Amino acid sequence: MALTRRQKEVMDFLSGFIEDHGYSPSYDEIAQGLNLASLATVHKHIQALESKQYLRRSYNHSRSLEIAERYFAEERARKPQAADATIPLLGRIAAGAPVEAIANPEALHFSDFLGNENTFALEVRGDSMIEDHICSGDFVLVEKADSVRNGDIVVALVDGSDATLKRYYAEADGRIRLQPANSAMAPIFVHPTALQIQGRVLAVMRKY
Repeated sequence: MALTRRQKEVMDFLSGFIEDHGYSPSYDEIAQGLNLASLATVHKHIQALESKQYLRRSYNHSRSLEIAERYFAEERARKPQAADATIPLLGRIAAGAPVEAIANPEALHFSDFLGNENTFALEVRGDSMIEDHICSGDFVLVEKADSVRNGDIVVALVDGSDATLKRYYAEADGRIRLQPANSAMAPIFVHPTALQIQGRVLAVMRKY
């Protein structure tokens, strides 16, 4: 069954919100973002989209909406196919001691990231990861992941509402340590039940 115009607006809002924030909106945020009259109307749209297999819900988690592959497949089909996204890699340049500049024609391929529904970008705000050279205003490319390894830089949702970018460490006492890369800041310790991993950082991008 095809989406109605209003259902398409709901799906586009959800997709944009998750892309911007790294987690799904609350029903209140959906109602406010789409100027819906009541939460009952939001529930009605969510149930209809779930029955059409555009959405999935985890009933034991807050902010539990997840966009299904059907929506992404239809969006890809709707948009014209872009050319393979590559940039020539012509060699290396020294940022320390000088090295011989040698032309080495290769290419950086970005097509592995483009069009992958499991990959999204977030703009960084704050200096908690500055010693890992992730600065406020940078963009991080994130891959959705339910499980990560010690030392991974992750997007973590704490207590269902507070999203943060930190290195992940499982402590011996069962807690999770979210470690900033800023010696002026203290780590965050949380119980695993209060933590939801949204994804792991793949790359950092910076505009000048």
